[in-house]
Amino acid sequence: MGKIATFHGEIETPAFVPVATKGTLKSLTPKQVKEVGVKVAFVNCYHLVTHPGVEIIEKAGGIHGFSKLEVPLMSDSGGFQVFSLATGKRKAKVFGEEEPLVEKISEDGVKFRSTYDGTLVEFTPEKSIEYQKKIGADLIMAFDECLDCGADHVYAKKSMERTHEWLKRCIRSSTIDFRISNIKNQKFQFLYGIIQGGKYENLRKESAKFVVSQNTDGVAIGGVSVGETKEEMRQQVSWVSEYLPEDKPVHLLGVGHADDILDLVGYGIDTFDCVEPTRLARMGTIYQIQISNFKFQRWEKIDINKTIYKDNLERVDENCECYVCQNFTKAYLYHLFKQKELLGYTLATYHNLWVMKRFMESVRESIRRNEI
Repeated sequence: MGKIATFHGEIETPAFVPVATKGTLKSLTPKQVKEVGVKVAFVNCYHLVTHPGVEIIEKAGGIHGFSKLEVPLMSDSGGFQVFSLATGKRKAKVFGEEEPLVEKISEDGVKFRSTYDGTLVEFTPEKSIEYQKKIGADLIMAFDECLDCGADHVYAKKSMERTHEWLKRCIRSSTIDFRISNIKNQKFQFLYGIIQGGKYENLRKESAKFVVSQNTDGVAIGGVSVGETKEEMRQQVSWVSEYLPEDKPVHLLGVGHADDILDLVGYGIDTFDCVEPTRLARMGTIYQIQISNFKFQRWEKIDINKTIYKDNLERVDENCECYVCQNFTKAYLYHLFKQKELLGYTLATYHNLWVMKRFMESVRESIRRNEI
């Protein structure tokens, strides 16, 4: 257990980090985000660069002032888009023609096509840090190359070495004109280096040793949950666990299912980000959880779109004390989703994030009791 102290508040760890990709936790107002107990969220540098642009965000006082999210924020460097856009099926429209979303990957950086308007956007380690400074998230990531799980050893090694060189360039950039708050000269942003290496044990360990040696403020593990099995993903984390620092926060990028969290906190992971609770909520998948005396007992998911809930006047979750479960029934949520009413997305998202909050409380309590 621990605490990450930032300019915008403290994060008790282990913690779950919901994803607010474009500066919003979809369907929730900042007031609702606060009510539900979210203590940290994740925004995406690439998407904010392409729209609305980092200049307007900086003029608004950074992403906190622009979005009114009053919690510590983490930002991705854009490195994940090296993987997600390069392997995706979407194309950018440029003068009526379809162009690949990743134009070029080189030692210097990556050229992307904007998913918004097809404009060519260049990300280098220096530009990624510059963009993230302007966005103003509390915890920022070094620019890296995220690999597809099918990458062979030759390319994985080349990619890892490139990521290491990019990390050194990010560190140099982050120490030049690094933002300082006006309160007690407090450091405003903290840089995480990212471990890569694909599915190869020797590369993962080599990367872990290198990244930890660079003395960044935190360490992240990237390139997992990109197509491999859960068993393979856990194995990749286990390979690097012995090298992870005990006195700095460790983040696992893109992983956050309940079973993953329960298994991986034991390897020294402090924070986890994942889109699942909010994405599934918008599809009508509602978490059902049972916790007794802060101890996790049961985890289920129900599809509120199923006809069996049409006349069900039970609370959304009998074991939950959130605003949604205190006021609404399964039949009402069924009605909202069937009629495509936007309130359904809000209520389901609110509930799922409340469940994640309670779940992480139970995880921390289990650690206190030496049960994990």
